[in-house]
Amino acid sequence: MTGVLPSQTIETMLARDEVKLAAPLIEGQIQPASLDLRLGTVAYRVRASFLAGQGRSVAERLEEFEMHRIDLSDGAVLEKGCVYVVPLMESLDLPSDVTAVANAKSSTGRLDLLTRTITDGGEEFDRIRAGYSGPLYAEICPRSFSVLARPGMRLNQIRFRNGQAVLDDAALAKLHADTPLVDGEAVIEDGLGFSVDLRLPGTDLVGYRAKPHTGVIDLDRIAAYDPRDYWEEVRSDKGRIILDPGAFYILVSREAVHIPPEYAAEMAPYLAMVGEFRVHYAGFFDPGFGHAEAGGAGSRGVLEVRCHEAPFVLEHGQVVGRLVYERMAELPQQLYGAGIASNYQGQGLKLSKHFRAPE
Repeated sequence: MTGVLPSQTIETMLARDEVKLAAPLIEGQIQPASLDLRLGTVAYRVRASFLAGQGRSVAERLEEFEMHRIDLSDGAVLEKGCVYVVPLMESLDLPSDVTAVANAKSSTGRLDLLTRTITDGGEEFDRIRAGYSGPLYAEICPRSFSVLARPGMRLNQIRFRNGQAVLDDAALAKLHADTPLVDGEAVIEDGLGFSVDLRLPGTDLVGYRAKPHTGVIDLDRIAAYDPRDYWEEVRSDKGRIILDPGAFYILVSREAVHIPPEYAAEMAPYLAMVGEFRVHYAGFFDPGFGHAEAGGAGSRGVLEVRCHEAPFVLEHGQVVGRLVYERMAELPQQLYGAGIASNYQGQGLKLSKHFRAPE
């Protein structure tokens, strides 16, 4: 089977101990094309972000960079601007023909909570080589809000692949012709182009900007926080906004996206040459996202945007990212939004699940 491994194959990997668990699997941890990863019981505050590097273990590097360790058992605050490394409850013993890639979950990205996976011998974040056998760690850097974390929380997820099944532009164009992937003309160049919507119907509200000084967010509390305490509304009646350096924004794509059940997708940043900003971080789109039979009729992509060195004018319809589509190795038994807890099926401009709906 070549392609992204579906939920039923992940179950088989668990049964074979190719994915090992330090605590029993919990309901909802297996997603249609990925496995949620869970925080362990301790967080290491480190001086700087790091990769283990060839021939070295994360444990060895922690001896170099650890400042102190924090027991998460009763909950602990991970402070904005600090870097932490947390051993995860899952570890791997991958077959020689299976690679893996990790990414932040949607709610993690929408909190500007930079979460990346590191491994022993790893020379890249979030990329895990074929045949890897060893522990997994989450590097966590809260960038806009301090957060309260506990063991078992799921901030990132892992997707397994056998071989490569990325659709080239010709195959992607054919798929769009057969099963429209966006509502309207598709911009296809090294993937499916994503543009920003700064002319939302019936409102001049086009996004949110994180406030610089806020309270702590308990990651277990759902629909608990007033967005006005954490976010400023971004309004425009001109179809453009100016991004402030260092600021974090929640915006929305102009396109309503569709991921057919036989495919998975990953969001990739657009070329840096188009502007001084990055569209971030939570990149997995599961089979069935925006799919009519799974409760969606196209779902917009929420854009997590951080501006870099200089103020930048962002215009309505500007292409800011791209979706790379891959074939599934086989049809997953469960689709996104169809009978599982999928918080963002059919979404528009939407903050993370921790916030109440704006009044």
